[in-house]
Amino acid sequence: MSTITEFNEPSDFHSHISSLPSTALLVLSFHTPWAAPCAQMSLILRTLASSYPPQIPPVISFVSINAESLPDISESYDVAAVPYLVLQRDGKVLESVSGSDAGKVRDAVERHAGKGGNTGKVGLPPALEAEPESEGQINGGATKDLSGYAPTANDPATAPEMSSTKGQTEELNKRLGELVKAAPVMLFMKGTPSTPQCGFSRQLVGLLREKGVRYGFFNILADEEVRQGLKLWADWPTFPQLWVGGELVGGLDIVKEELDNDPNFFDSYAVEKGKGGMAAPDVQVQPAAAAV
Repeated sequence: MSTITEFNEPSDFHSHISSLPSTALLVLSFHTPWAAPCAQMSLILRTLASSYPPQIPPVISFVSINAESLPDISESYDVAAVPYLVLQRDGKVLESVSGSDAGKVRDAVERHAGKGGNTGKVGLPPALEAEPESEGQINGGATKDLSGYAPTANDPATAPEMSSTKGQTEELNKRLGELVKAAPVMLFMKGTPSTPQCGFSRQLVGLLREKGVRYGFFNILADEEVRQGLKLWADWPTFPQLWVGGELVGGLDIVKEELDNDPNFFDSYAVEKGKGGMAAPDVQVQPAAAAV
């Protein structure tokens, strides 16, 4: 059965795709280790790959790429969110699938590669099912009706009492509220604009520069409290995050969508097209550990 090959070096990836016959289908999966849907996509692709027997020369190749570790490759395929699947043949992109919908992924692969060796429907993970136990199955057949039970003052506590963190949470939330308004446009990113630490952050910095936007930034890698707190406070689990006027816009993909819908989205914050960048030092909000 075929397997998924993970590449960690750009040279190895380019060497691999150059070695594929022009008729072979490349199934290229972009992922990140922190995105939960990527784990589901990995399971889907492993199941699909197992249905295609290896052949020489190969007719299909399953490849996995960490989108943040290899940002240049991610940018070349316009990856704005993960999981992201690209189907390519002879250097030409045939189709792309965003998200981890098993049906869409299987349909796309089978449409371009044909069905695998397990005769028809690939055995993707089925939905989990559970049935309630019958009365005789519980505790070896001995059941007890607890529907009318209520705890008394003499019953032990069901869990230890925990100290309150309300004060700490309020203090953090106050800090976050101030940070997102530290500049009219605030970018919470991995790294700094001069040295981005992930491909998505790099792309968003480039986009703001292209649009001539002046912005403040915060390196979330240097402050774990802000990194984790902002995820909960904003109800947005990933970075980079762009905030405008104290309101969350979203990540790279959402910003691109906003610009597609309204090309003048950043006009109120632009100085001159192509000359945007970091705002004045007083709104370059960085933890001391991240200062450059």
